[in-house]
Amino acid sequence: MLTLALDTTTKAGSVAVMRGDRLLAVVHGDATRTHGERLPEELARAMAAAGIVPGELTLLAVATGPGAFTGLRIGLAAMQGLAMVIGCPVVGVSALDALAAAALGEADPDVLAVAPWMDAQRGEVFAAFYARDGHQDEGPHANADPVVGAPGLVLKTVPAHLVGRTQFVGDGAERYRSEIRNFTAAARVRAAPSALAPFIARLGQQLAARGKAGPPHALQPLYVRRPDAELERQRQASADALSPSRDKE
Repeated sequence: MLTLALDTTTKAGSVAVMRGDRLLAVVHGDATRTHGERLPEELARAMAAAGIVPGELTLLAVATGPGAFTGLRIGLAAMQGLAMVIGCPVVGVSALDALAAAALGEADPDVLAVAPWMDAQRGEVFAAFYARDGHQDEGPHANADPVVGAPGLVLKTVPAHLVGRTQFVGDGAERYRSEIRNFTAAARVRAAPSALAPFIARLGQQLAARGKAGPPHALQPLYVRRPDAELERQRQASADALSPSRDKE
C-alpha cells in the first residue's frame, strides 16, 4: 500500500510517503508560513523525494483534528482535491490517535497508558486517554471521546491508579509539564515526534485494511472545540436576547 499522509494540526505540520511499513520520504513543514502558502507544494516535494508520481498512490491519509480550524480545513481540502484528481481513496486519522501510537511505540514496559495532549491555546489542551492493551496492531483505542479543557481539569479525568504509570505526550504536555508534575511527581512527559505524518500513514493503512477508507466527501473534521465564529455568534445572540427592548418613537 503506497500512502501519502498529511498533518496540518500544528503550525509546522508534516507530509510523509510510506510503502507499507517503509518510510520513503518525510517533509517537515515550515512553521513561519501558513499551510495555505505551502500546500500543495509540500505534498509535491514529498512525492518527488520518494520518487513517485500521484497516480501510483493507493491511499491518502490526513489528520482530521483536533487542531487549528484554518489548518484543518486547508489540509482536508488539499487531500480531498488530490483524491478526486487521481481517484484514490482517502481516510481521516485523529491526531490524538497518532500521538498515542507514537508514544505507545516507544513507551517503557511498565507504562500502562498514554495521554496525548495538544496545545489548544487559551490555557487549554486537546486531550484523550489510552489504556495499553494487547491490540495495538489495530491502532490505539481511546477510553472516551477527546476533550478540551484546562490542564488541571483534564488531569482529574486520569484514573487515579494509572496516574504514575501514564506517559503524557505532545506539545500540550510539554507546555504544561509543571502542572502535570505538580499533580504527580511520578509523571512521565515526552515531546511530540518531530513529524506526525508517518504515524498518520500507518494508522491510515490500518483503518483502510478494516474498510474505513472512502471517497473524499466522507472526510469529517474532528474539531472538539467549536469554531470561534460560532461561539461569537452565540455570545452575540445571548447579549441581544438579554438587552432591554426599546420602543420605537
